[in-house]
Amino acid sequence: MASVPPSVRRVLVDTDTGLDDAHSLMYLLAQPDVEIEAITTIYGNTPVEDSARNVRTVLRLAGREDIPIHLGEATPFEGEASIADFVHGTDGLGDRFERAELRVEDESAVDAIVRIAAEHPGEVDLHPLGPLTNIARALERDPDLFLKFRSVVIMGGAGPYPAPGGATLTDANTANDRRAAEIVFGARNSGNVVMVGVNVTAKAILDEHVLAVLRGAGNPWAEFAGEVLDAYNDFYQYKWGRRISSAHDGLATVVLHRPEIVTGWIEGPVDYTPYGGSLATRVALTHDGLPLVWGTPAGPSVRAVTAFDGTEFLRRFVQALSTGPAPRD
Repeated sequence: MASVPPSVRRVLVDTDTGLDDAHSLMYLLAQPDVEIEAITTIYGNTPVEDSARNVRTVLRLAGREDIPIHLGEATPFEGEASIADFVHGTDGLGDRFERAELRVEDESAVDAIVRIAAEHPGEVDLHPLGPLTNIARALERDPDLFLKFRSVVIMGGAGPYPAPGGATLTDANTANDRRAAEIVFGARNSGNVVMVGVNVTAKAILDEHVLAVLRGAGNPWAEFAGEVLDAYNDFYQYKWGRRISSAHDGLATVVLHRPEIVTGWIEGPVDYTPYGGSLATRVALTHDGLPLVWGTPAGPSVRAVTAFDGTEFLRRFVQALSTGPAPRD
């Protein structure tokens, strides 16, 4: 691989490529100062093979089929995979596109994660967007894995405990594999692990105006992004009664690329509470940063996003989805 200028952010994406994951990949591909080292795939929004096909579909659109794709785990540590086809369609992309053929590297996702961390210590950002099984398996191989990445920005969890009267939130990514979540958030780190949880991603709303902008941009890139958003709205319209949706993965990706959009943080160890048939994965502090009444669990600290600049997020995200991939030298 050719040398990468130090000003370029190098990213390893781990994804269960559904609709909002596709938007995240498009955002990264549109940035001239981002180089995607590799993409590893996982089950979740769709089976792992479909996730890999969806990655290649986005890369084909961007003219970036040179980026390696590595097939990851098909099931969690225990039990069967829970597939969110009721949100993302049977193929993970809303059943609206002619997708690329499945083509992946011989090297597995876990092997690729461990290798890239070892070969480029302190140079690459790890960006998990799906269930954490691949990352946990890599940590079993190398318990110091997170010390070798520049940052680990995870779309998952739910930030701190809610304010009194607020709702307890859960997320599919950590709930799909509790054991993997425990390994990941319990791993040694250098203060570089960031939780971008549903407490904030639910507020990253792409509204009717965003869809109109994408459909009016007049290029295949924006047309694809708009079709993805419209498919996502098929599910989310039943939440708010409007064809709008939350950019869960999209917000996490912009936080990785432009952390200055974050306006609030909280830092502490993580705990796990079964809730409503799912799993609440949270920083073990109250909403205002106080210890829990039953004490603070042992474990390394992670930094959780609690607030962000919504205007700046939308500006950056919609621009990336509407203008196309960054030109290559």
